[in-house]
Amino acid sequence: MSFVSQSGSLRATIFPRSTALTHSLFLVGGVGFISLMAQIAIPVPGSPVPVTGQTLAVLLIGTTYGARLGALTFATYLFAGIAGAPIFAPSATAANHGIERLLGATGGYLVGMLVASFVLGYLADKKADQKFRTSFPALILGDAIIFTFGLLWLQSSLNLTWSATLAAGFTPFIIGESLKIAITATSLPLVWKRIARTLNK
Repeated sequence: MSFVSQSGSLRATIFPRSTALTHSLFLVGGVGFISLMAQIAIPVPGSPVPVTGQTLAVLLIGTTYGARLGALTFATYLFAGIAGAPIFAPSATAANHGIERLLGATGGYLVGMLVASFVLGYLADKKADQKFRTSFPALILGDAIIFTFGLLWLQSSLNLTWSATLAAGFTPFIIGESLKIAITATSLPLVWKRIARTLNK
């Protein structure tokens, strides 16, 4: 059984007719990609939050998959990690699997990534990722959602002052997140231009 997607996402444009099999392949591939990027983790001294490639994976999955499949992919990643698959980012203070990781000090970042994957996917469905002037603010919004959930959760879990919370959960990541946003915001419109030239031949 196949159907024509009404989404404006990159995935839906390249694969307009999808089946349960292709959806499953995208989902499994997306979970694998997020899991792999999560393993790129650099500890931050004095912080339970490591620098990882996970947020870049969320930005890419959300903007290329669309709202429904993007959110479903990250939700599947969460459920797999909670069930015991060692796919969460390595941490010196917590295991890389299990419900404890979600409920722990860094769990808010995971919840934020789930919400961000849907919001970014929704904006991609509306073709926000096709031009830099709309892709850039959309990605900033996605990152803001991740860090809003993450910082609120971190502050509440560890009972930190807000200055200490920002120092542990935001300041060390500014440069890295800026680079991730810049890379994604500039590369996606270029991909769309290439696709447009191909489709117009």
